[in-house]
Amino acid sequence: MDADIEFQRQVVNLVGLGYPALAGMGATEFRDLVEPLRVTARSVDAQRAGGSAYHVGFVIVVARELVAPEVSVPLLTLPGKKKGGVVDRNYKQGELARFVPLEDLPITSAAYLIVDVERGEEFCDVKPVDATATIKARGRTPLTIEEGIALATHFPDALEKNKCFMLAGSRCGDKRVPALWISENAPKLGWCWNGNPHTWLGTASCGSRVTARTSGT
Repeated sequence: MDADIEFQRQVVNLVGLGYPALAGMGATEFRDLVEPLRVTARSVDAQRAGGSAYHVGFVIVVARELVAPEVSVPLLTLPGKKKGGVVDRNYKQGELARFVPLEDLPITSAAYLIVDVERGEEFCDVKPVDATATIKARGRTPLTIEEGIALATHFPDALEKNKCFMLAGSRCGDKRVPALWISENAPKLGWCWNGNPHTWLGTASCGSRVTARTSGT
């Protein structure tokens, strides 16, 4: 797929879901915020693969400072379904704010791209702690909560039965690892333990993060 077309599809998707208003912006202001990312998107292979090795070229991410996970998760749906996503009740009220990016993932932009994104189904039945070590050894980094939500927002089929994913790029100082999976025909943001493998949860990652001005992993 042409990168320009894919970038525009994602922008239209965010606007259609109401992200500008949720971020306290008008539609034009919101488009102006993300538009500078288009140049970088044009240099990325926008093709995507599904099945046994789910991969997408780039995903537009809106930071939680603009739209919090508690707000964006209910906007998630599965392909062909209308039921909105839910935040697992095991997250106490306000607790999601404690799950922040790992220290080696400095994210300072209100909107940015994650590039070379993998759902990570190869890590199903692998402990998140081990999967994260392998991901980092490859020069990649695990996705954060916001990035996982963005992936599922733009590519709802990324959440597939028995092929959902951990978001090990967000942690709160204990052994919990956030994850997105399917529950009762809807996406759910929950968490699992860092040392527990799950046959139906891989660990999602990306090759880099790119803002309109600078780039880095």
